[in-house]
Amino acid sequence: MNTQPSISAPSPVVPENGAFRFLGLSTLIHAAAQATNGAYGLVEHPSVPPGFASPYHVHHREDEAFYVIEGELAVILNGQWKHFGPGAYVFGPRGIPHGFKIVGESPARILILCAPAGFENFVLELAQPLDVPPAPPDMEKMIAAAARAGIDILAPLPEEPA
Repeated sequence: MNTQPSISAPSPVVPENGAFRFLGLSTLIHAAAQATNGAYGLVEHPSVPPGFASPYHVHHREDEAFYVIEGELAVILNGQWKHFGPGAYVFGPRGIPHGFKIVGESPARILILCAPAGFENFVLELAQPLDVPPAPPDMEKMIAAAARAGIDILAPLPEEPA
């Protein structure tokens, strides 16, 4: 009898030292599908500079949650902007347009949890070595990878009202 868990997502290959760049950010994957029986993936951005913004996007396969360890995060979720500081947890259900930006004067440290697992494969598809200087992402490549991962890139983030 096979007692191994069944995992639908392929197992990503995490770089040997664990750290890499995703969208120009230092990134770590703490848990991937093979370690969680496919339940979730856990990604950390240890230092996100002020002004960094994700694209406005929608996940169709997973819910996404953010936990703010340091710094301040502004999140737009379903058209509503809110600010979150250290200790905040923000839940973004699948199917709801959302995005975030780092506000304030300090870098932020955030954890991103996606359930079920699989988002980490998208992250790793766009991974670059840490010694590659941060640069804006290749949007065509990112949009294609996102589409394969069940994520629609909608646009740059909408402006936050004053």
